[in-house]
Amino acid sequence: MFPLYLHTNSLYIASSIDSLQHVLREYGVVKPVSTDAEGRFLSHAVSAERMSGQSHGRTKRDAEAVEEEQQARGERPGEMLFYNVTIFGRELHLRLRPNSRLVAPGARVEWQEDDDVTRTEPIAGNCLYVGDVAEVKSASVAVSNCDGLAGMIRVEQEEYFIEPLEHGGQVTGEEEGGGGRPHLVYRSSDVKKPPVNHAADFPSLDLNLGGLMDIKTLYRGVEQNLNQSQAHRARREAKDQPYSIEVLLGVDYSVVQFHGKEAVQRYLLTLMNIVNEIYQDSSLGARINVVLVRMIMLCYGESTSLIELGNPSQSLENVCRWAYLQQKADMGDAEHHDHAIFLTRREFGPTGMQGYAPVTGMCHPVRSCTLNHEDGFSSAFVVAHETGHVLGMEHDGQGNRCGDEVHLGSIMAPLVQAAFHRFHWSRCSQQELSRYLHTYDCLRDDPFDHDWPSLPQLPGIHYSMNEQCRFDFGAGYMMCTAYSTFDPCKQLWCSHPENPFFCKTKKGPPIDGTICAPGKHCFKGHCIWLSMDVLRQDGHWGAWSKFGSCSRTCGAGVRFRTRQCDNPSPTNGGRTCLGSSYESQLCNTEECGKLLADFREEQCQMQDSFFEYQNAKHHWLPFEHTEPKERCHLYCQSKETGDVVDMQRLTHDGTRCSYQDLYSVCVRGDCVKVGCDYVIGSTKQEDKCGVCGGDNSSCKIIKGNFTRSAKKQGFLKILEIPRGARHLLVQEFKGTEHILALRNQATGNVFLNAEDEFPESRTVVENGVAWEYQNDDDRETVQTSGPLRYGVLVMIQTHGDSKVTLSYKYLIHEELQSSIESNALDEDSSYFEWALKKWSHCSRPCGGGKQYTRFGCRRKSDGKMVHRTNCQDVKKPRAISRDCNQKECSLPIWEVGEWEPCSKSCGKTGIQVRSVSCIQDLYDGTNRSIHSKYCNDDRPETRQACNRHPCPAQWRVGPWSQCSVTCGNGTQERQVLCHMRDNTIGLCLDTKPETIRACWLLPCTKSSPDYNNKGNFLIQWLSRPNPEFPFQKISSSKRPVCSSDSDLRRLPLLALVLPLSLTLSLWGKLP
Repeated sequence: MFPLYLHTNSLYIASSIDSLQHVLREYGVVKPVSTDAEGRFLSHAVSAERMSGQSHGRTKRDAEAVEEEQQARGERPGEMLFYNVTIFGRELHLRLRPNSRLVAPGARVEWQEDDDVTRTEPIAGNCLYVGDVAEVKSASVAVSNCDGLAGMIRVEQEEYFIEPLEHGGQVTGEEEGGGGRPHLVYRSSDVKKPPVNHAADFPSLDLNLGGLMDIKTLYRGVEQNLNQSQAHRARREAKDQPYSIEVLLGVDYSVVQFHGKEAVQRYLLTLMNIVNEIYQDSSLGARINVVLVRMIMLCYGESTSLIELGNPSQSLENVCRWAYLQQKADMGDAEHHDHAIFLTRREFGPTGMQGYAPVTGMCHPVRSCTLNHEDGFSSAFVVAHETGHVLGMEHDGQGNRCGDEVHLGSIMAPLVQAAFHRFHWSRCSQQELSRYLHTYDCLRDDPFDHDWPSLPQLPGIHYSMNEQCRFDFGAGYMMCTAYSTFDPCKQLWCSHPENPFFCKTKKGPPIDGTICAPGKHCFKGHCIWLSMDVLRQDGHWGAWSKFGSCSRTCGAGVRFRTRQCDNPSPTNGGRTCLGSSYESQLCNTEECGKLLADFREEQCQMQDSFFEYQNAKHHWLPFEHTEPKERCHLYCQSKETGDVVDMQRLTHDGTRCSYQDLYSVCVRGDCVKVGCDYVIGSTKQEDKCGVCGGDNSSCKIIKGNFTRSAKKQGFLKILEIPRGARHLLVQEFKGTEHILALRNQATGNVFLNAEDEFPESRTVVENGVAWEYQNDDDRETVQTSGPLRYGVLVMIQTHGDSKVTLSYKYLIHEELQSSIESNALDEDSSYFEWALKKWSHCSRPCGGGKQYTRFGCRRKSDGKMVHRTNCQDVKKPRAISRDCNQKECSLPIWEVGEWEPCSKSCGKTGIQVRSVSCIQDLYDGTNRSIHSKYCNDDRPETRQACNRHPCPAQWRVGPWSQCSVTCGNGTQERQVLCHMRDNTIGLCLDTKPETIRACWLLPCTKSSPDYNNKGNFLIQWLSRPNPEFPFQKISSSKRPVCSSDSDLRRLPLLALVLPLSLTLSLWGKLP
């Protein structure tokens, strides 16, 4: 059942009996007593502090019976309380249990007053109880026993209040003496209230948002601190747990006044629980909990300053700024919210607008907010719809291919058609949510073990059709009974007692569980006996499948197995299974034998032949993104330009997430933690020299210094670093003109600072090892965490004759050190010699460059060229140089391409783009693309606005309805809307198509079914009640006079944004 909350000081009448008739029409004075489960007297003590220890009065059999009953409901034994109280001659046996699931820890309710006074109070639950009345169907009780019994007892169609006649510790201590403590009981309808003066309730005040920042200034300030503030949010990293939207619920004065201060909290909790249930639906594809952490009831003055009538954009901006200013500065505060939901009953937009929200604003300090029109339980779908926008969902059928799901009741339909018995999230909503959800870090923390009251499976059990009519249309409305042939579970029709033949509907059924006949309830639009086959069933996982094939043949691939949520499948709105539907496992973890062991590098090299960037092909090198969440997306760096480009694809499963982590791999676009034992999720780590689970005892530190003189130009060998070395650091003591260079001894490739490279600070990846190179004021540093998969030769590219002094340090396993020290060359160096091979490329394409002779290593025995490492101990001949490309370089210029077609033909967002490159002409008639910094002139624009003129609007018409009668003369109607191409409201200049037309059928006979058994004639209008165009009451003794076509055109059209009510008028009898 729904938890009920009531302020225990609801009336607190003066102790003088004589004064009661001034505030109550009828009342009674009773003395409730504490009883056992069977209603047998235990004590006159009813307050919590006086009842401690009274359970000894139960017999053993009584205690056992109570404990069994409590355990059957999942409660802890000994927590239930029982009272007998006589109300207006009827004895009631109250069965109560603690309401421990009403509020989240630390949540508070704030009541604002017009005199700038805010009353803040925790919603304490230590002496709050809820329950029912024995042998009274559908009864509910919500009381406090902090100081006597105070609260509400709801029996059948009547609500009673009970409270002590006197308060205070003195009378509490006297409960057990004098035959019990007197309590006052009275009906809620018996409280005398002064006439309502609407002018006094809504004074004419000229209020504004004084002191609030301009919204653009506010955005800038927030954006500057956003990254910093997010870094301090501590409750994080629960990948497999549900997402939680911690909500600040803002409630303006119109909502509080309509529901009343005593009942508004219970109503709001019910509404938010329905919203949470909508987000639990399996069609969403994600588990999202809606958690209420703070509630603010606004005063009249604050409410009117926020809602600007008829201006939804400004109203939303005001509400979002207000929510931002309510935010708790401490990220760890229990009341710190992720999202703000604001409820109002005032018309903030055009007639019928139900909600307004920014798209993809979730977790943003200013944009994570929605504005919602509250008008009954159907508002839960409005709140869910608008929050869906904030999560990144678009309207179904607008910009996506899910228009076919609108008529099925999708939540994100442009006109919400979802109802309590049928609703779902479309496939587009699921895809759009999946696209953005992982970016909303604020939703990852779980504010508490969710101790929130769960929505009953059938919430209508607690709300009659009359109550739902009151929520939908206002005080006094009840279920329409004038037209008895209507099935009440198909659509809920409501009327006011002053005009019972004028019925209205929200075009939806009562909520599931509403009583529709003795022993029957509404369920999915039908009045039925409830049975297990129609109740909700949660899903459970089936068995795992076998693991599939491995994604790699070596080097650690990934394989998967799956399971289905079909044991059983969720039905009738049951929740989907928690957890992942797939499980991954590493496979083929042995190293690959080939030299190119970098899987990411292989994937980048595969793009060389077909991926073009800036109209040219490039040689693509691997690049590790600086953002961890992007490292499983394939980024590559151009060898020619140094530009980093997103290849618009995920890395293959099994790709290492980072060069700094040897084991964690990418799986379906996410980085999965892997231990050194190759087990996913394992926390086992290597020690500093590569022993899995080791203690660094086998590590050897190798370090030293080198000082060399630059006796010759070219590359000077300094140091050999062996394969398997880790945590290598090579540094210059002081800056020189010489340049550090590194050569892979396995391939002979100089991968850092080759002859033609500029020595700028950068990261270089060579065969799966990332090297960090720093060049600060000519003082160079090279370092890597390793481990080296190849031997590395540290060299100096000499410039000038100054001495070079280097320090080096690395770690290596002791076994690798001994094997390296005993390693000898397979062949003597005297068998090889350097031989002239070719001229090098010219060092510059123009303006005068140099070419040098290139030498290769040749085996003397057969003259065959071999790898140059065989000649490393043979003195290399001095290179011969010559001048080349002596013509002067032309001045680089900007080259622009043609403008592409405009992205829009009209509207406010059209743009067109063109390519812009910095080009330098070469002496051979060709040209080359160079870095933009070499072009001196301002870079031409690459984007410009286009077609920025209003889109033409046109009338859109819907299908004609069926004729309003089955015989004789009637009317047909259709919806006519003025739409622009972007589906916004436009101004149509041409004549509006007709919305109503006459229809003529065969003449009616006396037995014709056009009239019900009372002779009532039916007319339907697709509109929302509008006080500017009130319907005229027609005497039941006269035939209704048909309006002219011009009168019909004055009726308000069906509004655009969210669903409106459908009004059914039942006119008087025809003669």
